[in-house]
Amino acid sequence: MTRLNLVLLLAVLASSLYLVSVQYESRRLFSDLDKAHSVAHRLEADNERLQVEKRDQATPLRVEKLAKEQLQMRTVTPAITHYVTYGAESPAAADAGAAASGRVK
Repeated sequence: MTRLNLVLLLAVLASSLYLVSVQYESRRLFSDLDKAHSVAHRLEADNERLQVEKRDQATPLRVEKLAKEQLQMRTVTPAITHYVTYGAESPAAADAGAAASGRVK
């Protein structure tokens, strides 16, 4: 009988130690999960802030201002426009040559 009581006492002690270790691990995992949720919330807030900042940085007025100030660009006018043609002669010269020779397109 005393042997059975001793075995049962050891079983109760082992199960109580196991229960304590499982509860400790559960609390540790819950703490880690809570930390991960707070980090995810902070990252979502940072992402939203950066998206707003990106939209603010890409406004057409800001881009135009930076182009004028930093790149010394200016708006296009007919006086500074250069037309590039493809081929040996320009379309205007081809039309003028055709009219001078009497050919009609």
